[in-house]
This record gives sequence, C-alpha cells and structure tokens, in this order.
Amino acid sequence: MSDIRDDAALTALSAPIDPETLARLHARLEHAAQAEGLVDVAYTTVDSPVGKLLLAATPKGLIRVAYAREDHDRVLENLAEKVSLRILRAPKRLDDAARELDEYFDRRRRVFDLALDLSLSRGFRQLVQRHLPDIGYGQTRSYREVAELVGNPKAVRAVGTACATNPLPVVVPCHRVLRTDGTLGGYVGGLDAKTVLLELEAAA
Repeated sequence: MSDIRDDAALTALSAPIDPETLARLHARLEHAAQAEGLVDVAYTTVDSPVGKLLLAATPKGLIRVAYAREDHDRVLENLAEKVSLRILRAPKRLDDAARELDEYFDRRRRVFDLALDLSLSRGFRQLVQRHLPDIGYGQTRSYREVAELVGNPKAVRAVGTACATNPLPVVVPCHRVLRTDGTLGGYVGGLDAKTVLLELEAAA
C-alpha cells in the first residue's frame, strides 16, 4: 500500500506543470526574493531590431546589455562569477531599461536616462566608456578622436579595446565609433547590428 502511495506521489511530482502555473510560481519567487533583498542581479530578455537582447541590472543600475551572439547563458555565468551568484529573472526590475530601448528603436528617444553600473570595466576602459555618451545621437567619431577626447591621443588601440569590451552596447553607444578611414571597425553585436544602429540614427 505504501508503495502505491509513493508511486502516486512520484507521478504527481513528475507531471508537467502548465505554463500559467509555472509563471505564477516564478512571480511569487521573484517577489519573495526581492522583498528579502536576495537578488543581486536581475535580468530579462527583450526583442529588438538587432535581435534578442539580454538586460541585467544590480541595485546600482543597468550592468549588462548582451546580444544573442554573445551567448546569453555564458553572459549570465560571467555575471555570476564577477558580480554575484544571486541572479534571478526579474523583468519588472528592467522595465525602465526595456521601455527606453523600445523608445530608442522607435526613434522617440535620443538619450538614455538610466542609472548605470560600470563596475564590469576598470581603468582606461571605463574612462572611455564613460565618455562614449558624449558622442551625440546620429554623430560618429573615430577611435583617434575618442582617444583625444579622453586626453590620451596615442591610446587609439586601447580605445578600440574599450569599445570592443563595452558591457552596455546600444545604451553606451560604442557603435558611434568608427575607424579613422571611416569604415565600421568591429562591434560586439556584429557589423550588421552596427549598421542597423547607425542607419536608425541617421534616418531620425
């Protein structure tokens, strides 16, 4: 008799959970974890004209925007290693970021007004990334011009590295930085994505 009860319990536990129930359970987990201050990194994904983007934030602000080609699972693993293991999908924490990105892609926003957590970058890379928003919407600068902007004209290659390792693409507009000869140069989201962003801003 005991074996029958155990089998019934195992069957119930292994039965598939319908999506609505799963969503409700996750919402309860998300609410409880945030209420207890147990979430150090909240994340979500959003659709965009340049593909699905992963957004992640700490209590300080938006810490990561990642393209699908960067492998979102790997990005989350990296955040767990560098920031905290206490990571949870919590879309509401990213509502403002998602809304501002939507407005940007709809050409209704030219400047992002979000708190940013730049702690994934250090030293010269962070210095460059802090200055990238100084390049206006629809404008471009060369790596050399950015090097001059941050007060180190000879650091052209280092500026390129800072752009290539920018943890907040789109929001921190490294796509506005081109090679000195005017060609696109590299981009974390791929050259197609860089082209889309530049054309989007040029058409506004």
